[in-house]
Amino acid sequence: MHAEEADKPAGSVRSMNSVLNTLRVFEEVAMRQPIGVSELARVTEIPKGTVQRCLVTLQQAGWLKVVDPERARWGVTRKALVLGLRSAGERDLQEVAGPVVKRLAAETDETVLLGVRDGECLVILAREDTAQVVRVFLEIGARVPLRATSGGTAIMALLEDAEVDELLRHELKEFADAPVPDSAKLRREIAQTAKRGYALNGSSSWYRPHVASIGAAVTNPAGRPVAAVTLAVPEMRYNRAQEKTFAPLVMAAAAEISRLLAAD
Repeated sequence: MHAEEADKPAGSVRSMNSVLNTLRVFEEVAMRQPIGVSELARVTEIPKGTVQRCLVTLQQAGWLKVVDPERARWGVTRKALVLGLRSAGERDLQEVAGPVVKRLAAETDETVLLGVRDGECLVILAREDTAQVVRVFLEIGARVPLRATSGGTAIMALLEDAEVDELLRHELKEFADAPVPDSAKLRREIAQTAKRGYALNGSSSWYRPHVASIGAAVTNPAGRPVAAVTLAVPEMRYNRAQEKTFAPLVMAAAAEISRLLAAD
């Protein structure tokens, strides 16, 4: 025990440890959601009982929620996401993009996602669901590797080569029992995206099999890609011919949001 801790009452030390444990649990949920108690205990090296108490505390405070009741997996709430957006200056993005995202979903009758870049990931800010029974679902606040989504690929297509190189140097685990495409294949996809103005993930997507998506980047007033609009369609309903209709709509939505950000 450090000398300064020795001078504190035992209750104060326990309270501080409890706060630190709770913050650690929150950080891990935010990075790994959806995640269960056992995995949290493993990655934090905190006893399961303590982890469970931290989760309940954060749930009561409105920061976390159970996002998968069947498997008891946890994720962050909109409250946590909104606070993070405000501190990062991205709150305006969600506000101006909302009507555009809703209109695109109505025009296509498919699910539309809005995600903002956070380092190597795309964080889902908003989702407008299709009215159809079979739909693509991704939790608000979910973090997805940039290279795993058409929206992320669209963002990378507007980055400098050096930044893309840095992103592709990071290793990813395999997802959905499928190998992560090698850097050469990813670079070809990025180059194709840069030429046509939108990214395309076919139904053979390695990250989410049986889902096809079309993504376009949103830029800030300086012209830097900061977010992406993604149209997601279940494989059973996707027809490659739809690309000619859907892609221009997705690009137009992303361009409109970019203009609104510049005019704000």
